[in-house]
Amino acid sequence: MGKIIAIANQKGGVGKTTTSINLAASLGVLEKKVLLIDADPQANASSGLGIDVESVEIGSYQVLEHSNTPDEATIVSTAPNVWVIPAHIDLVAIEIELVDKENREYMLKKALESVKDKYDYILIDCAPSLGLLTLNALTVADSVIIPIQCEYFALEGLGKLLNTIKSVQKIHNPDLDIEGLLLTMYDSRLRLSNQVVEEVQKHFNDMVFETVIQRNIKLSEAPSYGESIINYDATSKGATNYINLAEEIIKKNK
Repeated sequence: MGKIIAIANQKGGVGKTTTSINLAASLGVLEKKVLLIDADPQANASSGLGIDVESVEIGSYQVLEHSNTPDEATIVSTAPNVWVIPAHIDLVAIEIELVDKENREYMLKKALESVKDKYDYILIDCAPSLGLLTLNALTVADSVIIPIQCEYFALEGLGKLLNTIKSVQKIHNPDLDIEGLLLTMYDSRLRLSNQVVEEVQKHFNDMVFETVIQRNIKLSEAPSYGESIINYDATSKGATNYINLAEEIIKKNK
Protein backbone atom coordinates (compact mmCIF):
# COMPACT_ATOMS: atom_id res chain seq x y z
CA MET A 1 0.00 0.00 0.00
CA GLY A 2 1.38 3.39 -1.00
CA LYS A 3 2.34 6.01 1.53
CA ILE A 4 0.82 9.43 0.85
CA ILE A 5 3.03 12.38 1.79
CA ALA A 6 1.90 16.00 1.52
CA ILE A 7 4.62 18.63 1.08
CA ALA A 8 3.22 21.75 2.70
CA ASN A 9 4.05 25.20 4.01
CA GLN A 10 1.81 28.22 3.53
CA LYS A 11 4.91 30.35 2.96
CA GLY A 12 5.91 30.63 -0.67
CA GLY A 13 9.49 30.21 -1.86
CA VAL A 14 10.63 27.71 0.75
CA GLY A 15 11.47 24.91 -1.68
CA LYS A 16 8.16 23.00 -1.67
CA THR A 17 7.95 22.35 -5.38
CA THR A 18 11.71 21.79 -5.71
CA THR A 19 11.37 19.16 -2.98
CA SER A 20 8.27 17.57 -4.54
CA ILE A 21 9.92 17.18 -7.95
CA ASN A 22 13.33 16.04 -6.77
CA LEU A 23 12.18 13.78 -3.96
CA ALA A 24 9.83 12.08 -6.44
CA ALA A 25 12.69 11.67 -8.93
CA SER A 26 15.08 10.40 -6.24
CA LEU A 27 12.56 7.83 -4.98
CA GLY A 28 12.07 6.81 -8.62
CA VAL A 29 15.81 6.30 -9.15
CA LEU A 30 15.82 4.16 -6.00
CA GLU A 31 13.29 1.94 -7.78
CA LYS A 32 10.17 3.09 -5.98
CA LYS A 33 7.01 3.68 -8.00
CA VAL A 34 5.93 7.28 -7.41
CA LEU A 35 2.88 9.38 -8.21
CA LEU A 36 3.29 13.13 -7.86
CA ILE A 37 0.07 15.13 -7.56
CA ASP A 38 0.32 18.81 -8.39
CA ALA A 39 -2.18 20.53 -6.09
CA ASP A 40 -0.86 24.04 -6.70
CA PRO A 41 -2.60 26.23 -9.33
CA GLN A 42 0.83 27.60 -10.33
CA ALA A 43 1.49 24.12 -11.76
CA ASN A 44 5.25 24.39 -11.28
CA ALA A 45 5.65 20.74 -10.29
CA SER A 46 4.03 19.77 -13.61
CA SER A 47 6.15 22.02 -15.82
CA GLY A 48 9.24 21.14 -13.75
CA LEU A 49 8.85 17.54 -14.91
CA GLY A 50 8.46 18.38 -18.57
CA ILE A 51 4.67 18.63 -18.83
CA ASP A 52 3.19 21.31 -21.08
CA VAL A 53 0.74 22.85 -18.62
CA GLU A 54 -1.23 24.68 -21.31
CA SER A 55 -2.21 21.41 -22.98
CA VAL A 56 -3.41 19.71 -19.78
CA GLU A 57 -7.05 18.73 -20.24
CA ILE A 58 -7.45 16.35 -17.33
CA GLY A 59 -5.57 17.08 -14.13
CA SER A 60 -5.86 17.51 -10.38
CA TYR A 61 -8.89 19.81 -10.83
CA GLN A 62 -10.94 17.06 -12.50
CA VAL A 63 -9.74 14.49 -9.96
CA LEU A 64 -10.78 16.73 -7.05
CA GLU A 65 -14.24 17.33 -8.43
CA HIS A 66 -14.56 13.62 -9.31
CA SER A 67 -15.29 14.20 -13.00
CA ASN A 68 -12.28 12.02 -13.92
CA THR A 69 -10.39 9.24 -12.17
CA PRO A 70 -6.74 9.62 -11.08
CA ASP A 71 -5.78 7.05 -13.74
CA GLU A 72 -7.35 9.19 -16.46
CA ALA A 73 -5.40 12.23 -15.24
CA THR A 74 -2.01 10.53 -14.86
CA ILE A 75 0.83 11.38 -17.24
CA VAL A 76 4.28 9.78 -17.55
CA SER A 77 6.98 12.25 -16.51
CA THR A 78 10.57 12.80 -17.64
CA ALA A 79 11.78 11.09 -14.42
CA PRO A 80 12.03 7.28 -14.33
CA ASN A 81 9.30 5.53 -12.27
CA VAL A 82 7.50 8.85 -11.70
CA TRP A 83 3.96 9.60 -12.86
CA VAL A 84 2.25 12.97 -12.49
CA ILE A 85 -1.31 14.20 -12.05
CA PRO A 86 -0.67 17.71 -13.40
CA ALA A 87 -2.28 20.99 -12.40
CA HIS A 88 -3.71 23.74 -14.52
CA ILE A 89 -4.52 27.36 -13.68
CA ASP A 90 -8.21 26.21 -13.51
CA LEU A 91 -7.38 24.80 -10.11
CA VAL A 92 -7.73 28.32 -8.70
CA ALA A 93 -11.51 27.95 -8.98
CA ILE A 94 -11.74 24.69 -7.06
CA GLU A 95 -11.79 26.33 -3.61
CA ILE A 96 -14.91 28.30 -4.54
CA GLU A 97 -16.57 25.36 -6.26
CA LEU A 98 -16.04 22.95 -3.38
CA VAL A 99 -17.24 25.34 -0.68
CA ASP A 100 -20.86 24.15 -0.77
CA LYS A 101 -20.08 20.47 -1.25
CA GLU A 102 -20.70 18.01 1.51
CA ASN A 103 -17.50 16.41 2.85
CA ARG A 104 -15.48 18.89 0.81
CA GLU A 105 -12.31 18.15 2.81
CA TYR A 106 -12.47 14.49 1.74
CA MET A 107 -12.73 14.94 -2.05
CA LEU A 108 -9.10 14.01 -2.70
CA LYS A 109 -9.16 11.16 -0.19
CA LYS A 110 -12.14 9.60 -1.95
CA ALA A 111 -10.55 10.08 -5.36
CA LEU A 112 -7.24 8.44 -4.43
CA GLU A 113 -8.75 5.28 -2.97
CA SER A 114 -8.60 3.63 -6.39
CA VAL A 115 -4.84 4.21 -6.88
CA LYS A 116 -3.35 4.03 -3.39
CA ASP A 117 -2.15 0.45 -3.88
CA LYS A 118 -0.54 1.07 -7.27
CA TYR A 119 2.37 3.17 -5.99
CA ASP A 120 5.00 2.97 -3.28
CA TYR A 121 4.75 6.70 -2.63
CA ILE A 122 2.20 9.36 -3.55
CA LEU A 123 3.56 12.89 -3.08
CA ILE A 124 1.28 15.95 -3.06
CA ASP A 125 2.78 19.35 -3.87
CA CYS A 126 0.54 21.74 -1.93
CA ALA A 127 -0.32 25.34 -2.76
CA PRO A 128 1.34 28.04 -0.59
CA SER A 129 -1.81 28.60 1.47
CA LEU A 130 -3.84 26.86 4.14
CA GLY A 131 -7.01 26.80 2.03
CA LEU A 132 -9.26 23.96 0.97
CA LEU A 133 -6.72 22.48 -1.45
CA THR A 134 -4.11 22.05 1.28
CA LEU A 135 -6.79 20.79 3.68
CA ASN A 136 -7.73 18.09 1.16
CA ALA A 137 -4.08 17.08 0.89
CA LEU A 138 -3.62 16.90 4.68
CA THR A 139 -6.85 14.93 5.07
CA VAL A 140 -5.71 12.19 2.69
CA ALA A 141 -2.01 12.19 3.66
CA ASP A 142 -0.33 9.69 5.95
CA SER A 143 2.30 12.28 6.75
CA VAL A 144 3.54 15.76 5.89
CA ILE A 145 6.97 17.14 5.00
CA ILE A 146 7.46 20.79 5.94
CA PRO A 147 10.25 22.55 4.02
CA ILE A 148 11.83 25.43 5.96
CA GLN A 149 14.31 27.77 4.31
CA CYS A 150 17.46 28.66 6.24
CA GLU A 151 16.66 32.37 6.26
CA TYR A 152 15.67 35.10 8.67
CA PHE A 153 11.91 34.55 8.79
CA ALA A 154 12.22 30.77 8.63
CA LEU A 155 10.07 29.99 11.65
CA GLU A 156 7.50 32.65 10.94
CA GLY A 157 4.18 31.02 10.12
CA LEU A 158 5.39 27.60 11.24
CA GLY A 159 3.23 27.76 14.38
CA LYS A 160 0.18 28.46 12.25
CA LEU A 161 0.91 25.47 10.03
CA LEU A 162 1.50 23.18 13.02
CA ASN A 163 -1.84 24.35 14.50
CA THR A 164 -3.56 23.55 11.20
CA ILE A 165 -1.99 20.09 11.24
CA LYS A 166 -3.20 19.61 14.83
CA SER A 167 -6.76 20.54 13.96
CA VAL A 168 -6.69 18.25 10.89
CA GLN A 169 -5.50 15.43 13.19
CA LYS A 170 -8.32 16.19 15.60
CA ILE A 171 -11.15 16.56 13.09
CA HIS A 172 -10.34 14.93 9.74
CA ASN A 173 -7.33 12.66 9.91
CA PRO A 174 -6.18 11.28 13.28
CA ASP A 175 -3.45 9.24 11.55
CA LEU A 176 -1.64 12.25 10.07
CA ASP A 177 2.02 12.26 11.08
CA ILE A 178 4.77 14.78 10.57
CA GLU A 179 7.27 12.99 8.33
CA GLY A 180 9.79 15.68 9.09
CA LEU A 181 10.92 19.27 8.87
CA LEU A 182 13.27 19.75 5.93
CA LEU A 183 15.83 22.53 6.01
CA THR A 184 16.29 23.99 2.52
CA MET A 185 18.44 26.65 0.80
CA TYR A 186 21.23 26.12 3.30
CA ASP A 187 24.45 28.06 2.72
CA SER A 188 27.22 26.94 5.05
CA ARG A 189 29.09 30.23 4.55
CA LEU A 190 26.30 32.26 6.08
CA ARG A 191 26.15 32.63 9.82
CA LEU A 192 22.40 33.11 9.58
CA SER A 193 21.95 29.77 7.80
CA ASN A 194 23.83 28.00 10.58
CA GLN A 195 21.82 29.83 13.26
CA VAL A 196 18.52 28.76 11.66
CA VAL A 197 19.68 25.13 11.50
CA GLU A 198 20.66 25.22 15.18
CA GLU A 199 17.43 26.88 16.22
CA VAL A 200 15.19 24.48 14.30
CA GLN A 201 17.10 21.44 15.57
CA LYS A 202 16.96 22.75 19.15
CA HIS A 203 13.18 23.35 19.01
CA PHE A 204 12.13 20.29 17.06
CA ASN A 205 14.85 17.66 17.71
CA ASP A 206 13.87 14.36 16.11
CA MET A 207 11.29 15.97 13.87
CA VAL A 208 14.04 17.46 11.68
CA PHE A 209 15.47 15.43 8.79
CA GLU A 210 19.20 14.74 9.01
CA THR A 211 19.47 15.67 5.35
CA VAL A 212 19.78 19.40 4.72
CA ILE A 213 19.20 20.75 1.21
CA GLN A 214 22.01 23.08 0.26
CA ARG A 215 21.63 26.16 -1.89
CA ASN A 216 22.61 24.98 -5.34
CA ILE A 217 22.52 26.80 -8.67
CA LYS A 218 21.81 23.57 -10.58
CA LEU A 219 18.68 23.03 -8.49
CA SER A 220 17.35 26.40 -9.64
CA GLU A 221 18.20 25.74 -13.29
CA ALA A 222 16.74 22.22 -13.66
CA PRO A 223 12.99 23.13 -13.74
CA SER A 224 13.44 25.50 -16.68
CA TYR A 225 14.56 22.44 -18.69
CA GLY A 226 11.57 20.42 -17.47
CA GLU A 227 13.86 18.01 -15.65
CA SER A 228 14.52 16.88 -12.12
CA ILE A 229 17.97 17.52 -10.67
CA ILE A 230 18.71 13.80 -11.11
CA ASN A 231 18.18 14.04 -14.89
CA TYR A 232 19.73 17.48 -15.20
CA ASP A 233 22.95 16.94 -13.24
CA ALA A 234 23.21 13.74 -11.21
CA THR A 235 26.62 14.75 -9.87
CA SER A 236 25.47 18.06 -8.37
CA LYS A 237 25.17 18.78 -4.65
CA GLY A 238 21.41 19.15 -5.07
CA ALA A 239 21.09 15.64 -6.55
CA THR A 240 23.13 14.13 -3.71
CA ASN A 241 21.01 15.95 -1.11
CA TYR A 242 17.72 14.70 -2.53
CA ILE A 243 18.96 11.11 -2.96
CA ASN A 244 20.00 11.23 0.71
CA LEU A 245 16.56 12.53 1.67
CA ALA A 246 14.85 9.76 -0.32
CA GLU A 247 17.05 7.15 1.36
CA GLU A 248 16.26 8.63 4.78
CA ILE A 249 12.51 8.42 4.06
CA ILE A 250 12.70 4.85 2.73
CA LYS A 251 14.68 3.77 5.80
CA LYS A 252 12.18 5.46 8.12
CA ASN A 253 9.25 3.73 6.42
CA LYS A 254 10.60 0.19 6.30
